[in-house]
Amino acid sequence: MNQAMQQLNETRAALSAAMHNKDWDAIGELDRVCREQVEVAMQDAGRDEQALRDTMEQLLALYGELVKVCTAQRTAIGEELTAVRRSSQGAKVYQMFG
Repeated sequence: MNQAMQQLNETRAALSAAMHNKDWDAIGELDRVCREQVEVAMQDAGRDEQALRDTMEQLLALYGELVKVCTAQRTAIGEELTAVRRSSQGAKVYQMFG
């Protein structure tokens, strides 16, 4: 496996770990690095087509999972904001009549 593919696989593993830890800052940075490394791997004249295809399929699966995690997180944050808003409105009503 050439260096570009090795780096891409290492970044994919780090991105997976960041996703499982819900480390959103790391995910953002690793996503940027991953996109750069995909470009480098695609331009490598000596690339192993099958290894690249396998890695790209693994990345596709990881990004699919990442979208699900992000959607769930967004939903949870939305629910928290709704609860905070209701709580705040209840406190205002209580203060008006208290």
